[in-house]
Amino acid sequence: MTDSFGFALEEQAGACDALGSPFTARLLRVLGQVWPRGTMLAQQVAAWPGDLGPRAASVPLRIAGGLHALVLAGRVPDLAALYPPDAGRDLAAPLVRALLAEDAFLCDWVKTAPQTNEVGRSAVLLAAAAEVTRRYGLPLVLSELGASAGLNLWFDRYALQVPEGVIGASASLVRLCPDWRGGVVPPVTRITVAARRGVDLHPLDPTRDGARLMAFVWADQADRLARLQAALGVGQSAVVDAGDAADWLEARLSQPRTGAVHLVYHTIAHQYFPAIAQDRIAVAMALAGERATPDAPLVWLGMEADGADNGAAVTLRLWPGDLRITLGRAGFHGQWLEWRGAGG
Repeated sequence: MTDSFGFALEEQAGACDALGSPFTARLLRVLGQVWPRGTMLAQQVAAWPGDLGPRAASVPLRIAGGLHALVLAGRVPDLAALYPPDAGRDLAAPLVRALLAEDAFLCDWVKTAPQTNEVGRSAVLLAAAAEVTRRYGLPLVLSELGASAGLNLWFDRYALQVPEGVIGASASLVRLCPDWRGGVVPPVTRITVAARRGVDLHPLDPTRDGARLMAFVWADQADRLARLQAALGVGQSAVVDAGDAADWLEARLSQPRTGAVHLVYHTIAHQYFPAIAQDRIAVAMALAGERATPDAPLVWLGMEADGADNGAAVTLRLWPGDLRITLGRAGFHGQWLEWRGAGG
């Protein structure tokens, strides 16, 4: 095992511990102890370019997701017997058997980045959309980068509980109840979505690919699994295009959106875009921002890791005016929000 992979495993295990998944943390640490170097997967990981850790390629999470997929499909019953809800202690031997028997499957699985489509992040999207709606009083046109199966394109159909009431669809089966930290909460206001579309290099379908989405949820987090299952019943197909985020956004921004706020957003996705795509996205947004008007504003919302230990930064950039606002911070799965708000 390379030093970089060993470091990535331990870094990700620490993050899993911090995010309430002791089982996944233990799985990754045992993986580091028993890693079979003669497999095709080991060779693939050893040749991996760049950072393998959770702030970049997230190779440990790719492998953990592949193993969970095998468990959910019933292909590794001896390993499955040690998974939650009846997690045992001795993972080593069943884990090695799974890695050897399913080497080809895992090699193929790790080629694409984790696609959790974490619905808990819609708590941030609903809170931010409420701030944007209060500011402009216009319906929203949604454009999501790195949209996976598009479940977070339907955030207006979920219910976000805030101390003063509910934002979104109050009767929704997808209920988001984050821990609110600090004294500021978003306004309880009606959110209207006029249109929605997303892009992903490898888009998933809520109906066809539900099992893949479930596999990337950590096996000992029953609430997240249940929330995702409920969201799969809300999301609809054919709202996510396959393509490069920068290419897609440049074309999308060329269309006028008079009478609506064009809300472009991404949640824990920006890190997976190549540097050249990140630069092109920034340039495209700035150029489109120069064309924005009071009756066709442009908003760029990001929920992304910024190197700090306490979750992800939630930021807004607004045009016309190129106003930059830090809305607050949030847990990576939307389990808590520390909200500052966008002001008037």
